[in-house]
Parts: sequence; C-alpha cells; structure tokens
Amino acid sequence: MKYIIENSINNAMDYTQYNLLFKQLVEAGSTTGVQTQEKIDYTKLNVSRSKRLDKTAEILTEQAQILKNFPDKQTWLVISEPWCGDAAQTLPYLNKMAQLSENIYLRIVLRDDNPELMDKFLTNGTRSIPILIMVDENFNVNQTFGPRSKAATKLVADYKTRHGKIDDTFKEMLQLWYNQDKGLSIVNDILETTEVAL
Repeated sequence: MKYIIENSINNAMDYTQYNLLFKQLVEAGSTTGVQTQEKIDYTKLNVSRSKRLDKTAEILTEQAQILKNFPDKQTWLVISEPWCGDAAQTLPYLNKMAQLSENIYLRIVLRDDNPELMDKFLTNGTRSIPILIMVDENFNVNQTFGPRSKAATKLVADYKTRHGKIDDTFKEMLQLWYNQDKGLSIVNDILETTEVAL
C-alpha cells in the first residue's frame, strides 16, 4: 500500500497542472479515459464550474484559522477525473484549503490511470470519485474523504430510495444544492475527518 501511495504522489499533478489538462481537453473536444460524448460534454461544463469556483469560493474565517494552524505536514492526494461533476465542485475548495496551510500539499491523480490506487479506496464496492486521501510524511494513510460530503450523500441516497436511480433531474438538483451550500459541507466534513473540528 505504501508503495502505491508513494508512487501515486510522485506521479501526481498539482492543481495548476490539473487545470491545464482540463483546458487542453476542452480545446481538443476530448476528455480523459473512455471517450463518450456525455463525458466530453461534462468535461466542458466542469471547466466553467471549476473556473467560477476558483474565483468565487471562500473559506469561512474560522475555518481558515484552523487551516492556517494545521498541525501536521501531510499530502492530500485526490483521485479525480475532469468529467466528474462532484470533483469539479470539490477540488476548488480543496485547493483553497491547501493554500491556507503550509502543511498541506495537494496532489491529483486520474482514476482511470491509477486503477491499483483506486481499488484500495472503493465506496460501497464502486470506483466513485473524488476521493481525498490524507497521507503523512511516511506515506501512511491518516483519513479519507469522499466522494461527497455527508449532506450530499444523504441527498443521493434519499433520491435513489424515492426514484430508484440517479437521473438528469437529480443532477440538476444536486448542482443547485452545491451552489447554495457554497462548499460549507465539504470543508466542515474534512475538518471533522481530520479531527480538527470547528
């Protein structure tokens, strides 16, 4: 496991490189992994979502203070894909959190290029993303977060119970929820996960 984690971190992108990949894919009318029109369309949509959040997303003052005093050096290794809507909503906040702390080093890998890593962090047996893996300086996994906040996970579960599956109507509802939540659930859940709760 440590070897997989270390190798993944060494081959990972930083946030700027990930966004450059995003831009190049959209310009080429392409995406990562298996090429489907749906994934290509989502990649294009997610670029605009990420750009907007990079400009507008904010970390609350009390959250920022905790992050500035984050006690231990660690790498936040994120498994993601440009076509993933939840990743587009989550990564800008992870980046802003990491920027607030000298002790958090954010790195990103693509799910479909890293199946061995992904299969160590399945969610109910599925390769759901994004997954944030918090790793100490010795490549030990401290905690994980993802693919969604507890509140968003409940929305998904409740909708599946009522309707049997996730459809386009729900995806629009989830997008509206993300817009209203403004990353609060993501940041709070991660701080709770790291046991540096508000």
